[in-house]
Amino acid sequence: MEPQSLYTYFASKNALYDRMFADGNRELARRFADAEIPADARSALRAVAGVFVAFAAQDQARYQLLFLRTIPGFQPSPDSYAPAVQVLADVRTTLARAGIRNDADFDLWTALVAGLAGQQLANDPGGDRYIRLIDDAVTMFADHILGPV
Repeated sequence: MEPQSLYTYFASKNALYDRMFADGNRELARRFADAEIPADARSALRAVAGVFVAFAAQDQARYQLLFLRTIPGFQPSPDSYAPAVQVLADVRTTLARAGIRNDADFDLWTALVAGLAGQQLANDPGGDRYIRLIDDAVTMFADHILGPV
């Protein structure tokens, strides 16, 4: 596709990014909706982390657009940001069922899974070096927040 033909469909580059942002978050929402999240708290945490890190590792450019704010001047519109807000709310609900109920614990969780995703993309793209650490990382997190088994 020629760059000029993109402007037949999008008013600007930022409009294209906006659509990609919304589509990416809708895809993440679909993956969470399709995932079988176990009732057991630790298994639920592993499943949520696995869905997110796998999604992130699959497409570095999409991960950067959705989570790293790497495009100068781009800010998603309220309409394209709405799916991101919904994904976060749905994950929060799932984690609350697993016992993660306060903001600090949720912030620690997001830092943990984003850290695994970022490390995977930066240091072993296409591999599984950090994906393999999900179980250990979730165990440490769960032991800290929920108490040891």
